[in-house]
Amino acid sequence: MLHLIFQPSIEAAILKRIDTGDVAVFLDNAVLRTLQNSDISSLLTQQLAGNRLCVLLDDITVRGIIPNELVKGIEVIDYAGLVELTANNPVIQSWS
Repeated sequence: MLHLIFQPSIEAAILKRIDTGDVAVFLDNAVLRTLQNSDISSLLTQQLAGNRLCVLLDDITVRGIIPNELVKGIEVIDYAGLVELTANNPVIQSWS
């Protein structure tokens, strides 16, 4: 399953709903929560053990974030990568 997370106030409850093997993409202001100094950075690090977590390049760029500021292991993808994920995951859950 592919999870598209737009919600900037990501809670632990949302992360617990992501099953092992699922992919999550943080979009819009949700990318701010993927920073190393975010209050959920330790939860994201734990989540990376069983999930692929991504951010959209354009969303971090427009917010002045560089990839080195993200939690280690979070992938930066472009729109082509997002399209590929949506094509490869027939079930998509949006969190907004």
